[in-house]
Amino acid sequence: MKNIVILGVVLLTIASCKVGPNYREPEEKTPQAFRYTNNATDSIINLNWWELFKDPTLDTLIKTALKQNKNLLIAASRIEQARANVKFNKADMGPKIGVQAGAGVTNQLFGVPTNSNFESYSASGTFNWELDFWGKFRRSTEAAKADMLGSFYGKRAIEIALISEVATNYFELLDYKARLAISESTLALRDSTLQIIQSRFDEGYTHIIDVNQAEIQKGITQASVPRFKRFIAFTEHNINLLLGKNMDSVVTIKSLLDYNMPDSIPTGIPSEILQRRPDILQTEQFYRAQNARIGVAQAMRFPSISLTGLLGVGSADLSNLVSNGLGWSAGASLLGPVFEWGKNARRVDIERELTKQYLLDYENTVLTALLEVDNSLIELSTYKEELIANEMKMRAARNASSLSRQRYYQGVTSYLEVIENQRQEFDARLAYSENYQLLLNSYIGLYKSLGGGWVSEEELEKYAAQVAEAENVDINTIDRDSLFYSGQVVDYYLTPEQEQQRKAERKRLQEEEREARKRARKNR
Repeated sequence: MKNIVILGVVLLTIASCKVGPNYREPEEKTPQAFRYTNNATDSIINLNWWELFKDPTLDTLIKTALKQNKNLLIAASRIEQARANVKFNKADMGPKIGVQAGAGVTNQLFGVPTNSNFESYSASGTFNWELDFWGKFRRSTEAAKADMLGSFYGKRAIEIALISEVATNYFELLDYKARLAISESTLALRDSTLQIIQSRFDEGYTHIIDVNQAEIQKGITQASVPRFKRFIAFTEHNINLLLGKNMDSVVTIKSLLDYNMPDSIPTGIPSEILQRRPDILQTEQFYRAQNARIGVAQAMRFPSISLTGLLGVGSADLSNLVSNGLGWSAGASLLGPVFEWGKNARRVDIERELTKQYLLDYENTVLTALLEVDNSLIELSTYKEELIANEMKMRAARNASSLSRQRYYQGVTSYLEVIENQRQEFDARLAYSENYQLLLNSYIGLYKSLGGGWVSEEELEKYAAQVAEAENVDINTIDRDSLFYSGQVVDYYLTPEQEQQRKAERKRLQEEEREARKRARKNR
């Protein structure tokens, strides 16, 4: 009983001793409001925002990308790697039990050769437990857990960026298709104009320079057609890459100007960005992990204490190996640095400086997030103003172009006036289409900069189930619209069913590897 009490006191002391600084959350240094917003409106952004555009094609593309994108699959694999790394580090906290066996024969006795052979056989179990007296293993596990959380947030950041990239490329594709249609219709008009002017020249009503000018204008427009075809192909290839597919065309059912702008702009308050932006949450977890590594480095400056044991059998005859009785030994050891020219102290300094760097990286990520929101807000307001001006310019240029053609055919003005007005109309129509696309994409940029929203119904249902369990209520009573993303990770802990699925998957992969080795041997 005395030994048990002593052991209990030792273990309690070990559990309470952990060197290194405990983690403290970084100070919040966000402004009270964004620079380019007058009020804080909807701060939840609890929606699949791309559904506002009511386009089933866009919805399908995004859902496909979320299932097949290679970078996203890599991020999911990194989560599993980080999950395994937590268990890998945690395993150091427990005792290590092993087995060893040996057999030998020699003709020497105390180093002197003899005429006889001496056989020896042994088998034993080993026990070794390095006590985590200074918290080295606990700090290492703390860092691994923070890294795992960071991998979760990293995957969510990729998801949000992926959705935004698909939507942005999609609207760029529609813009290029719209500008191609403008170029083709303008080319047809200029071709007919060239034919008319050529006929007038043949009849002696105009000069050759008018024909040449008409040919130049047709050539300018004709050159824009293959250019926009090229841009369309490149954008389709970008979309297919995001979808994890081979290069193919992307069928669209709506034109660019069929899309209406969202009615409201959810901005919220800057401090909420800290809970919504996964890249901010990721860098915070990396900072937390690095902070724990200071404790690991400090623990390495102190001696390690280990308990060892051995239980086994030995014999000079293999047949008598078990019958000779058990032998055992037990002990404890202490191993620690004494003088290493400051190497261990410098290791702590290195980890402290790395921690400062991670903190600065976190603070810079916060500033970048605030910058992106403010940039998106100013883009929205200014692109709207530009669109109004470009629409007025396009209507006026179209009217001026029509009037100048009539004036030219009536002999009132020169063809130079027609050329200039046609050029302005063509440029104005292209500019309006591009402006419309940039305005649509500025909404996408705003939702991305604010942290997006839920990316799947499955994730929302998991969170609803967790809330229902925490509040001890029926899941059907949980209002999904009241749930919003604030840094929670729904898949941090695995259910027993999920653990069984992972074991079954590992077993399946092992079977496939064995079958592959069998086939390889047969093919030799």
